Amino acid sequence: MSFVAHRSLNDTYRKVVRGDGIYVYDADGNKYLDGSSGAGVSCLGHSNERVVAAIKDQADKLCFASSVFYTNDPVEELAEVLVRDAPGDLNYATFGCGGSEQVEGALKIARQYHVDRGQASRTMIIARRQSYHGMTLGTLNVGGHVQRRQLYAPMFSPTHLIAPHYAYRERRPDETPEAYSLRVANELEHKILELGEDNVAAFIAEPVVGATNGCVAADSVYFKRIREICDQYHVLLILDEVFCGMGRTGTLYACEQDGVIPDLVVLAKGLGGGYQPVSALLISERIINVIKGGRGYIANGHTYMNHPLNCAAALAVQREIRERDLVANVAKQGAYLRTRLEATFGQNPHVGDIRGRGLMQAMEFVQDRETKEPFPAATQLWQKVQKTAMTHGLMCYPNQGTVDGLRGDHVIMAPPYIITEAQIDEMVDTLEKAVTEVLAGL
Repeated sequence: MSFVAHRSLNDTYRKVVRGDGIYVYDADGNKYLDGSSGAGVSCLGHSNERVVAAIKDQADKLCFASSVFYTNDPVEELAEVLVRDAPGDLNYATFGCGGSEQVEGALKIARQYHVDRGQASRTMIIARRQSYHGMTLGTLNVGGHVQRRQLYAPMFSPTHLIAPHYAYRERRPDETPEAYSLRVANELEHKILELGEDNVAAFIAEPVVGATNGCVAADSVYFKRIREICDQYHVLLILDEVFCGMGRTGTLYACEQDGVIPDLVVLAKGLGGGYQPVSALLISERIINVIKGGRGYIANGHTYMNHPLNCAAALAVQREIRERDLVANVAKQGAYLRTRLEATFGQNPHVGDIRGRGLMQAMEFVQDRETKEPFPAATQLWQKVQKTAMTHGLMCYPNQGTVDGLRGDHVIMAPPYIITEAQIDEMVDTLEKAVTEVLAGL
């Protein structure tokens, strides 16, 4: 009997006992290729000796220091590493334990920024449908994940959502990619004017959408227009790089590929690689200067903020990524992964789209490639793919609700940055077995 309130109260969970590189092992001796880095987290794979040693070393020195009273070496060094490589004037960092915590922090800092500069009417946040920004009430409120929002919707303040950049389904047949990107980006301006340009505090988006929409990336045309609109109406741009940041898409910051500089950016999964629960919020110097000249302090904080042990782990992960040039490996192996997926599934009548960046690739399943009709939600295709893949020794990351929050299935492949071509072959071959078995059984 388990006394743990697991995510699913009706499922039986395998007990994982150890990890080694891109593989994990359960208590029964079964081996699984971690094709999704858990949920996009384990960027270095498992049991990295250098990171484990850094955690042990810091634990011997100091495990906790309240940020109310102290700073510490790991937090100072980690902030310097992140800021040094960040685009624009993202010159300040603060650290927490999870992505939701830092997204909520970004929303609160956006509000404080406007109040401290004398624009207290700016209370509204605009986000996109088919987005996901966390599981706290505040982050669910600005997210577009229908299924995760439904239960708590009566508790939310009014939500303001615009269309995602979802060219596979939304670009018109006679529309160029550039025209489509501009049309969708301009929805932000329409929404700002609808709400009142003095009432909007920030716009939040994922440069590459994660679990909700399945690795949908926009382009530089879209985000450059978004940046122009935000600047024109003095709206802050928050980029949620919890999943897609820290090298996952082939550049250290995902927004580098879009040629856009945010006012705030949130990092988490690839920051600490799962070795400790850690997240970061990078803040522009412009925002810090306004707050410094206002009330003089950030009106947000948590007990485990700037935790020395968590930051020591993340610092070791980031040094591994840089010193081993793993972002370059992500770009190289990501291109190979895309090639393998297209060669294996490109003509599959039930795979409608293959997309993503770097080692963040996804396939969207359809009943019919011509009509793009998704499978009925009751089919639970995503869950069947996940469970069948596990029986073949593969961890992948499927989800449901791709199309509109309720219908549509996709599977994400986001392996550790250390993966090799041979291991990608193993991963894709195993995925093919699982998908073929599931589709044959429908």
